[in-house]
Amino acid sequence: MASPCRRQCCLDWQDICLGCGRSLDEICEWGAASERRRRHICALAQRRLGPTHG
Repeated sequence: MASPCRRQCCLDWQDICLGCGRSLDEICEWGAASERRRRHICALAQRRLGPTHG
């Protein structure tokens, strides 16, 4: 699975990327994460960004 990074990286005060919606911990974890975990991270990130992104 490809990274959801949109190259619009900017962390908010909760360390959530405003570009992709992942937390800083999730971004750091991405390289070693399983496919299942990556899908879960993407689902969480999409919920954080809301329906206007995607």
